[in-house]
Amino acid sequence: MKGAKEVYVTTKFGNPSSGLTIGKINDIEAVVIARHGKRHTIMPSNVNYKANIWALKEQGCTHIIATTACGSLREEIKPGHLVFCDQFIDRTTKRASTFYESDKVCHIPMAEPFCGKLRKLLSETASEMNLEHHKKGTVITIEGPRFSTKAESHMYRQWRADVINMSTVPEVVLAREAGICYAIVAMSTDYDCFMEDRAPVTINEVLKVMKQNAENVKKLLIATIPKINYLECQCREDIKTAVIGGN
Repeated sequence: MKGAKEVYVTTKFGNPSSGLTIGKINDIEAVVIARHGKRHTIMPSNVNYKANIWALKEQGCTHIIATTACGSLREEIKPGHLVFCDQFIDRTTKRASTFYESDKVCHIPMAEPFCGKLRKLLSETASEMNLEHHKKGTVITIEGPRFSTKAESHMYRQWRADVINMSTVPEVVLAREAGICYAIVAMSTDYDCFMEDRAPVTINEVLKVMKQNAENVKKLLIATIPKINYLECQCREDIKTAVIGGN
């Protein structure tokens, strides 16, 4: 980032997970936030998702490209592959999933939860860069921080989930409520424990593949961000008719 500076903010929903790194990527103003803190000290259930999304909104962000480490639930999604998910299944239980918790009720449409335009840009750019990727897929977000049992992994496969993580929900929902286009770059770091001939996943395995993939993902973001030039998107319109109640 050119001209990068660290800014610390607070919001009406509390403090975000980290300071905001603000600067320019190929002359495009951008903001970077560390979802789990700069040193990855915040477990998924304790992330203040509302503060993170609201802080980005207050900085004027119109699009969010989130990176997330995922376990693969499909043999064809190999460690190191990227997935630009188009659907999610929510298996979280402890997280605040709406900005509207009193006085008003928000029934935000989520049939197509991820921005189709952003996903298309990411997929096209990944193809240009010859990165192994999948244009779509379903991510299942579990509460964590533990990994799945074998029984759970087999069940998620029966539900037609493709990758599994601990962070996409409620982030994607809150982004839609905030009127921000949102897409994820899901990095397959390992196979979930459904494969009988493989040892169960360990955090060391996850970190090793993440490190190998990090540079590819950085290059993908740098190449994609300048292509984001559309002004209108349904992602920003849904909230206008989703809220009931209040004055």
